[in-house]
Parts: sequence; C-alpha cells; structure tokens
Amino acid sequence: MFRIDRNLTADDLGKALRRDVAEGLTSRPKQLPPKWFYDARGSALFEEITRLPEYYPTRAEKEILGRHVDEIAAAADASALIELGSGSGLKTRLLLQALERHGELTRFVPVDVSGEFLAESAGALAEDWPRTDVHAVVGDFEEHLGLLPVPEGGGRRLLAVLGSTIGNQVPERRAAFLRDVHGVLETGDRLLLGVDLVKDPDRLVAAYDDAQGVTAAFDRNVLTVINRELGADFDPSAFDHSARWNGEQEWIEMRLRSRRDQTVRVGGLDLSVDFAEGEEMLTEISAKFRREGLSQELEAAGFTPEHWWTDPDGDFALVLAIR
Repeated sequence: MFRIDRNLTADDLGKALRRDVAEGLTSRPKQLPPKWFYDARGSALFEEITRLPEYYPTRAEKEILGRHVDEIAAAADASALIELGSGSGLKTRLLLQALERHGELTRFVPVDVSGEFLAESAGALAEDWPRTDVHAVVGDFEEHLGLLPVPEGGGRRLLAVLGSTIGNQVPERRAAFLRDVHGVLETGDRLLLGVDLVKDPDRLVAAYDDAQGVTAAFDRNVLTVINRELGADFDPSAFDHSARWNGEQEWIEMRLRSRRDQTVRVGGLDLSVDFAEGEEMLTEISAKFRREGLSQELEAAGFTPEHWWTDPDGDFALVLAIR
C-alpha cells in the first residue's frame, strides 16, 4: 500500500523562502539556509558532487552500510523504518532489505520537503515492497516531526538520519532536533545517525571546494533559486565560492564572497541589499564529529548510544542509539 501526506505545500515553501531570504540578507553577517540549494539543478549538482574524488562521505557511508547493515538491522529489531531526508537509492534499499531479512518489515515512512521527488521515489519503493505499508510524508523534518503518522499495531521503529544531514545544524538547533526526535519515538525505538568525523582539515576543505568547481556551482545555485522564485537580480558570477575549516567549532563553512561593491534587488521582497567587495555570506555549515562529543549530545537528548560503526579509514560513522 502506498499513500502520501502533504504537510508542506508549494505555498508553505514559498513563505518559508521569503522569510529565510528576508532574514538572511538583512542579518549581520548575511547568511542563507542550505536547504534552498536543492531545486532540480541543485539536486543534480549534489549528486555529481557525491561522485567526485574529493568527496568521500557518501562513499564511506555506503561502505559502512554494505559491511554492517545486517548487524544494524538485527540490533534495531524494528518492524518500521522512518527515514528523514529520504532517498531512493542504495542506502534506503539496503536498510529495507536488511530489516526484511531480520524481522517482519511492515511500514516505511520516508520524509522529504520535495513532494514531487517523494511521490516518485517512494512510489517506486512501494512497487518493490508490495507487502510493506509505504506512508510518505511531505514535510520539513526540522518543523513537522510531530505530524509523523502514529504507528499502528505496535512494533519497534528505526528512525534514520543519514548523510551527516545533522551536521548542517548549529549545536543549539541540533540539540533541539534530537530532543524532538526523542519526543516522537517510544521507549525501545532506535535512532540511526550518519555523521562525518573530524579529520585532516586539508581533506575536509577539498571535499567542499573541488578542483572541477562543481561545489562552487552548487553554492552559487542558491542565488539562481532566489532570482527565479523571488524576482531578484543576483549575478552569480559576481560571487566566489569559498570553503574553510573553523577549527574552534570543528565545522566547514561554505561562503559566497562578493567580487565587487554591488547592490542586489529582490523584487518579491521589495528589498535592496548592498554587498561590499570581499563581503561574505554564509550558505552552509557542515559540522564534523568526535565519538565522545556525539555520545554526550545523544545522551543529553535522552538516547543511549549502543553501537558505533566506521569505514576502514575512520572517515565516517553510523551510530545506533536507543530511546
């Protein structure tokens, strides 16, 4: 069975974009949330990024799942999988197959902000798992966790947040998100979290500033989105992409740097914004983790870490924690 709940409409997304752009362009320093990278072109660019030689996280996470997915499924002992920021590729399928092998998989709840993408990807998965109730949810998981469908007939749940998505949140937001996840799960349910680990800063910077310039195009794509959706007149070529390691916070910062003094008009907001030459606008942070620190964050939110798996090079980790 396949069904889809739409808790986030195109109008909701438009309002959120207007709010985020208005707040971000008038803040000091300027900043934009990374979720606005992902229109159709941005999503395609990110898929290209995951195949670049410099960008190791996707390969490392897939390697961990390939080696340990049956251990994960056995330890989770779940009949339902909830995936936040769901995908349609290998990682999702590996988890579903393993949960099916190690128990009775009854439900899959994929959650994503893109209704069109979700309808297509979740519909395809429903065809491949005809005995599983696929209940897709269109929503922003930072805001709509409380609207997840209530489980029917009991059974443990495994909630997965893969791809180090949680690293895009500052610590305060991350703590609130983990508390919210704890609040929607029941005792005995588990959280599977994918996280990128602290390593050589040169490797980290290279992963976010590749030699081919794909990440730079991805970063500047947010300006194209604002131009199209809000009638702005950004010249993406007037901004340079930069990635730097913040050693104090232990995260990568992606920024767009203005190449000249310029004024940008955002017609949909009736807003004019000045950029000085060299002024930078933060577009993404990507936090990197250490085992002890992440365990403390999970415990503060009410979880008990049970298992920790890494790839052979120790680049990435999957942690399983029980509620």
